[in-house]
Amino acid sequence: MFKKFTNGCVSIVQRYLPDPFLFAVLLTFIVLILGVVTTAQTPLAMVLHWSTGFWKLLAFSMQMSLVLVTGHTLANAPAFKRGLKKLASICHTPSQAILAVTFVGTIASWINWGFGLVIGALYARELAKQVKGVDYRLLIASAYSGFLVWHSGISGSIPLKVASGGEGLAAATNGALTEAVPTATTIFAPFNLIIFGIILFTMPFVNRAMHPDHGDVVAVDPALLVEEHHEPMKREDMTPADRLENSIVVSMLVGLMGLTYIIYYFATKGFSLNLNIVNFIFLFVGILLHGTPRNFLDAVTNAIKGTAGIVIQFPFYAGIMGMMTGVSPDGVSLAGQISHMFVSISTPTTYPMFTFLSAGIVNFFVPSGGGQWAVQAPIMMPAGVELGVPAAKTAMAIAWGDAWTNMVQPFWALPALGIAGLGARDIMGFCVVDLLYSGVIIIIGLMFL
Repeated sequence: MFKKFTNGCVSIVQRYLPDPFLFAVLLTFIVLILGVVTTAQTPLAMVLHWSTGFWKLLAFSMQMSLVLVTGHTLANAPAFKRGLKKLASICHTPSQAILAVTFVGTIASWINWGFGLVIGALYARELAKQVKGVDYRLLIASAYSGFLVWHSGISGSIPLKVASGGEGLAAATNGALTEAVPTATTIFAPFNLIIFGIILFTMPFVNRAMHPDHGDVVAVDPALLVEEHHEPMKREDMTPADRLENSIVVSMLVGLMGLTYIIYYFATKGFSLNLNIVNFIFLFVGILLHGTPRNFLDAVTNAIKGTAGIVIQFPFYAGIMGMMTGVSPDGVSLAGQISHMFVSISTPTTYPMFTFLSAGIVNFFVPSGGGQWAVQAPIMMPAGVELGVPAAKTAMAIAWGDAWTNMVQPFWALPALGIAGLGARDIMGFCVVDLLYSGVIIIIGLMFL
């Protein structure tokens, strides 16, 4: 029964889910129409909101492109390949591979979301090379399913924002929060750790149960996962420029500069990971491990092929965010309307659930933790206080909802898909099952723990 349901989800998604670019375009049309209907704004006003937001994710787009490129490049360094190969060698069956990649991806995402996206996909690629008979689509979907927990972890932007305190927090929450909410009551609260723990130890088995029967397995030829390799030039054939490009000294010097800063960063700021430092680590460790600038640049050339989706699609999502948050002359926005609707039907018991569900819906159109907080905090946090719901519970309900629908939102999957060489429709059918299962766990945890 379970496999029939999974096969049905996979079949429907593969048949009807368009390319992620077209998905973003369709969302653009949907949001424009909903904005006109629900906020009484003109089509021109919505188009202006769209154009205002269109280029606001340029810096983030570059960061995400570098997540893919630096992670992919690092993974193809000989020493890193050996490490991944050794880690993958502990798995000998498809079931073991699915269990391992889900567990590793979940732990890595809880530590840092950018780290989790890259490591999970890279580990899945290596497992696909070594484990015969494993479904490659499910392997990548399992790696990506770990991303579900990122906002409940130590890099979650919303729990870190409410822990910051100050005037900015009061302004963002319409005065509902005037003091910092410590991470002991959000990230490290018993209810949050229990939800995380249940997902960590049960999701691998959910993913394993979805593995297709032998005749339905879609495997990948390991040869297709081998990167292009260029034979090194003979020294006597090198020009002075070639010798410079193939100099280990150049890589060591610039790599040591980067390593010096990495050590300084952690010595002065502790284990505080963000996207920039993750990319910085991947970049300079990659330079060191590749040995020469030429080897590193060849690896970058191979890696950069997968960034097309990020470069083209992220501006459209920025435009969607602009329409979602764009206000009418009366101060009404589409995202605000969605949040208000859920607040109006809530009780103190159901409020965390409806906050979670509203955040999940908004995340389809505003797939950014910071953007989600800016949209929902001024509405959900004061309403929670009025209903007597702890601020930490409301904040984590928004955080979990923001991460939850990432399972069926291609925006965040693009780096992993670029590394894997797959399309969104290849993995989203499996992710629908993960979405439904995790939604039940999260709702029960938020309401009753």
